[in-house]
Amino acid sequence: MMRMGRRRRAALPIAAEINITNLVDVAFVLLIIFMITAPILQGGIEVQLPEAQARPIESSESVVVSIAKDGSVFIEKAQVTMKEFETVMRTYVGSDNKRPVTLKGDKGVPYGSVAEVVGILGSMGVNLSLAVEPKPRR
Repeated sequence: MMRMGRRRRAALPIAAEINITNLVDVAFVLLIIFMITAPILQGGIEVQLPEAQARPIESSESVVVSIAKDGSVFIEKAQVTMKEFETVMRTYVGSDNKRPVTLKGDKGVPYGSVAEVVGILGSMGVNLSLAVEPKPRR
């Protein structure tokens, strides 16, 4: 009886094939998920940033302050007036000002609007970074 069991196993062919179709399907689904979620993970509102030579921002936990082309100010995605900006900003960064702030100003916004926001953030003593588009290298 033992010999019969061994003969059955020996008669089975060895199939060393990998079905790549399922692997490719999973890879495409992951690619689509990353393409959809990458723009969502950016903080703040969409603005056209000016070009400058700069290195990438390292902190992803920063509070994003955006200034739109029409001069309206947003903290993350909530629009605030200049009168309530400092009060709302203090709730985002906390009392110890440990949380960094990234300022995204549209390249068409007047310099005075950006300077006013930078002045308020400077008086609060926060760690401020300016977001820009990297200049293409020649």
